[in-house]
Amino acid sequence: MNVTEENGITHLDLHGLRHADVSDEVIDFVFQYQNKIPLMIICGNSNKMIELVQESLKSNSIMFSMPRFGIIRVEKL
Repeated sequence: MNVTEENGITHLDLHGLRHADVSDEVIDFVFQYQNKIPLMIICGNSNKMIELVQESLKSNSIMFSMPRFGIIRVEKL
């Protein structure tokens, strides 16, 4: 897991993260950086990774969009 900032937006890159760890890492990231929303989560080309991130955000009532395939933008808590 790698957290970076680009153009004033904080990014979480999930490359290399195990599927079993996705939910905890995503929720920790969102709440740790909630004062910097919007946030970007880079899932890559894995449909499974995208599904896991979306399920995690939905189950915590976090609003998000997917501006491009493999990129999820956290819009609002």
